[in-house]
Amino acid sequence: MGTIATAQHDAGSGLEKNHDGRGGRFRRMVRSPLGWMVTGIVGVGLVSDLTATAPGPVPVLGAAVALAFYWMVMRRVARRSTSEIARRGAGREALLGAGAGLGFILVSALLITTFGGYSFSWAGNGFLSVVWSAVMVQMGAAVTEELMFRGLALQALEQRWGSRVSLVATGLFFGVAHLAAPGASVWSALAIALEAGIMLGAAFLWRRSIWFVVGLHFAWNLAEQLLGIPVSGHALGGLFTVDVHGPALLTGGGFGLETSIVPVVIGVLLAVRMFVLARRSGGLLPRRRARH
Repeated sequence: MGTIATAQHDAGSGLEKNHDGRGGRFRRMVRSPLGWMVTGIVGVGLVSDLTATAPGPVPVLGAAVALAFYWMVMRRVARRSTSEIARRGAGREALLGAGAGLGFILVSALLITTFGGYSFSWAGNGFLSVVWSAVMVQMGAAVTEELMFRGLALQALEQRWGSRVSLVATGLFFGVAHLAAPGASVWSALAIALEAGIMLGAAFLWRRSIWFVVGLHFAWNLAEQLLGIPVSGHALGGLFTVDVHGPALLTGGGFGLETSIVPVVIGVLLAVRMFVLARRSGGLLPRRRARH
């Protein structure tokens, strides 16, 4: 009995060790940069899918849930600080980003209009209802997309391969993700990768604040929608209607302003400037440090 019991105890201990070993490997995998990136993107993406097109304030409530899930993944799974979503200074960063996004769209639309590409007329829709709906939808989209692409993907890849590689990779991924939009093409994906994916990534590296890129992204999309310009191929109700004239390379055609060469050039110039500022401020993580 004693020998059998001892053998069974030894066998049981071995199974426990093997089980602990597998559990330990799983925990290490989930807590690796790629592990917490996938975990976070799946969770935030699911919240976005369930709330993005819902009526009323639901998209904003979904954004709040996504933000809470992001915090949990970063603190409990990745075991890292979350200074990028700190409440202190959040309002200032969001306003600065919103100013940059609004200026980007207004300058782009003004140049296209000056060259004869756009003409605008008042749509005659209810002002408050249109603005309310646009704010809810675009706020929800801006928060969830920035948490996934800049908060999770860029920072995770940065830990493995450094800031430069992560900037290019997430920029391209952002463009590819928009291939599912109505009227999308290879050019639209490339244009969005350059003017939005790279620029928003460079903005994050510069400011190291989710609120800055959320403000930029939100004001960009909101201004487009209110002007009556399709937002990444989606024709949404706005305060104005836009008549498009001339070549699609100037106007963006039916897909919207993002595939015009004008914002692509402006976006690349802004991205270069932000990247330079990030490098000067020491905000870039080199690849050799990403290995530790």
